This record gives sequence, C-alpha cells and structure tokens, in this order.
Amino acid sequence: MEPKKNPKSDVSRNSSLYFAVGLALVLLLTNLAINYKSYDKKEIDTGMVNLDMLDEEEVPITQQEITPPPPPPPPPPVPEEIKVVEDEKEVEETIIKSTETNQEEKIVKVKDVKVVEVEEDIEVPFAVIENVPIFPGCEKESGNNAKKQCMSDKIAEFVNKKFNTELAGDLGLSGKQRISVIFKIDKNGEITNVQARAPHPGLEKEAKRVIGLLPKMQPGKQRGKAVTVPYSLPILFQVQD
Repeated sequence: MEPKKNPKSDVSRNSSLYFAVGLALVLLLTNLAINYKSYDKKEIDTGMVNLDMLDEEEVPITQQEITPPPPPPPPPPVPEEIKVVEDEKEVEETIIKSTETNQEEKIVKVKDVKVVEVEEDIEVPFAVIENVPIFPGCEKESGNNAKKQCMSDKIAEFVNKKFNTELAGDLGLSGKQRISVIFKIDKNGEITNVQARAPHPGLEKEAKRVIGLLPKMQPGKQRGKAVTVPYSLPILFQVQD
C-alpha cells in the first residue's frame, strides 16, 4: 500500500532545530527581563548637588607672624637761618691774576743752591775695619794687626787696674765670674753706648764705670772717613774664698 502523505511535508524531521531556536529566544527574553530597570523621574534632579554628602576638609591652623610696626619717620630738618644781606653793602670781588708770562717780563736768575751733605753715622766691625782706632801709646805700632793687638792689650791692662775685684766678695759671689761688655768708639774717638751683662747688677754697674774711664782714642777710619767701631770685651776674674 503506498503512503498518502508527501515525504517532504514531514514536520518531525526538523523538530530538534526548532527546539533549539525556541530555547535560545526564551533565554534571551528571560535575560532582558531580569536586567531591566526602571527609575522614578521625580527622584532624579540633575540641577542640584547635595553638599552635605561631601567630606569636610580639615584646614590646618597656622600661626600668623606679628610684624613689628615700622619705626617712626625722622623729624624734619631744622631750616638754617638765612641772613639777608643789605644791598647797600659792597662785596669785594676776588681777582685771580694770570700766571702766564709774556715776552716783556724779565726772567729772574736763580741763585746757586748749596747742598749740605749729611754725614751718616756708619758702623764698621772691629775685625774688618781698614784703620783700627788707636789707643794712646799704640801710635808707633806698624800695621793694622799690630795696632789691634796693642789696643786689646792696653784696654785689658786698664780694666785690670781700675776694676774693683773685691766687689764680688762683698756681693756674696764666689768662684769664676764673667762679665760681657760691649761699647762703641764713635767717629770722634769717644766711648759711647756702654752695655754690660753679669751675674749680678752690681758687677754690671762696676763694668760700666770702668769702661767709661777709658781715654779718648783716635777714631777708626774706613775708606779715609772716620766711622763708629763697636768693641766687645769679656772680663774674667776668680773670687777668692
């Protein structure tokens, strides 16, 4: 027996496809229904902002520095008194003469100017002087070295005669005593600037006294001119107990 229906018009063969499409549509509609939201237009006001909801900002408290007031202005200067000069008084004008010369003015001759030479007080050591100072009694010695030796011997002999050697015992000193004496023989042959150094001031005073008694000498000469010559003298003696 032949079937009466057309095989192309069989609905059951696409049922699984239709089921899947319908299930997808149902899920889509369900999702839209769940996420749908509605708002009340009265509660929405876009023109106002509630400031109460904002957090209050804490402003730090700062201490304001107090500046001192500026100093008071200085007092105005006192105006000086202005003296009014009467018109009747005549004021003398100061006339400045010209210093320029002309051809008619005579030239004055300048007198000769005398230049006075000031002699310098030159000091030359005793060891290197050309002409040593001459002690009285050493004039006959020949040569500078011989006159030096004669002078040293004469001064030592003079000091030994004039120095009071008993003074050291009176001062309570004992043993060997040394006195260093320095003096100068100036360009006139005089003894000047006597200095002494000793263990006791009494010995220094006695040494200055004795050196001051030295006689006047012929001054030393350097290049033919009289000069000052410094001289040192050690005085040694033994105090007898």
